[in-house]
Amino acid sequence: MKTRFLQIDAFADALFQGNPAGVCPLEKWLPDATMQSIAAENNLAETAFFVGRDGRYSIRWFTPEIEIDLCGHATLASAYSLFNESEAHSSEIQFDSRSGTLRVLREGDWLTLDFPSRMVEPCDTPPELVIALGTEPVSCHKGVDYLVELEDERSVRKLRPDFRRLAELECRGVMVTARGDHSDFVCRFFAPRVGIDEDPVTGSAYCTLAPYWANQLAKEELSARQVSRRGGSVHCRLEQNRVLISGKAVLYLDGFIHL
Repeated sequence: MKTRFLQIDAFADALFQGNPAGVCPLEKWLPDATMQSIAAENNLAETAFFVGRDGRYSIRWFTPEIEIDLCGHATLASAYSLFNESEAHSSEIQFDSRSGTLRVLREGDWLTLDFPSRMVEPCDTPPELVIALGTEPVSCHKGVDYLVELEDERSVRKLRPDFRRLAELECRGVMVTARGDHSDFVCRFFAPRVGIDEDPVTGSAYCTLAPYWANQLAKEELSARQVSRRGGSVHCRLEQNRVLISGKAVLYLDGFIHL
């Protein structure tokens, strides 16, 4: 049995930038264990699997370790593959997921994720988080992930966290952020607890980062840069309780998995 597999760089203007995602278009769902094994074999931050037709699809995402509730870059990569094939004449795709219905809109080369806003609450910085990051934050907030604000972009870029200690924290991941030198804000995202030491560009993180910085900067449209080693550019816009997250994508690989 052959299953189609694509690898697409999401939130990228050119190859070898942004966040590489695995994409598996399916006629019907594979067993959960098989999808998890494919994701582990790919060893990418996430591999997306989807089924459907005519602009409406169901989507699931797996890290090398677990299935997750929401993934931005693999959704953008999945939409990119569809917009270039079966949905070539469409301007919108809908994905049904564990996080509800997600829309992806196309305008030229730009793809925009319509994702739910995720708020965070201020909290005391856990001592173990300070030790793991090796620095004292300006502030700390908690939601699905920790949101840690540092003093400036340079502090975010030079961070060298202890991934083993981060994996012991009771949360999915840790986003570290600061005001940007040439963008509204910068960030990095660490999630060793789910098998990802550092994610190159984390679409779902902007569901939290965009509302946070919109409040800090008193603006609804924001430019962001994820300053991982690969790096990636993201544009965000708030609309009520939704966050519109825009980026581009580039195809790297197209082939088959033999099962």
